[in-house]
Amino acid sequence: MLTPKEIQLLHRTWSHVAPHASRFAEIFYRRLFDLDPTLRNLFKNDMQEQGRKLMEMMNIAINGLPCLETLRPDFEALGRRHLEFNVTADMYDAVGEALLWTLEQALGEAFTPEVEAAWAKTYGTLADVMKSAAYEPVSG
Repeated sequence: MLTPKEIQLLHRTWSHVAPHASRFAEIFYRRLFDLDPTLRNLFKNDMQEQGRKLMEMMNIAINGLPCLETLRPDFEALGRRHLEFNVTADMYDAVGEALLWTLEQALGEAFTPEVEAAWAKTYGTLADVMKSAAYEPVSG
């Protein structure tokens, strides 16, 4: 559960990043492929379109705060869709690392340890939802 202060930090920092969405996505994917070159093979389509989708999902997540739980079905579905592209659970770590690094580059001194922790917590929560939906058997 995010605290009101964490939500405020996320909104404030995202407001600095969002106007530069296409550049942010470009830097993010460059870093992701530097971290794990094998991930490049998962992206067969136009990378500008992929970047647009990334930023759209990030907007949904940030704008969905503080009611992150209401986003659960969307992120569960996203996790299941990633299975179609052979995304494995360990790949989420590289994505998180690339995201935090890109945020640090974009925010500079505003990327304080507190901001980093809020972003890491949010990404971790959403990644866990996606991985649970994709890799854990459905009970019933």
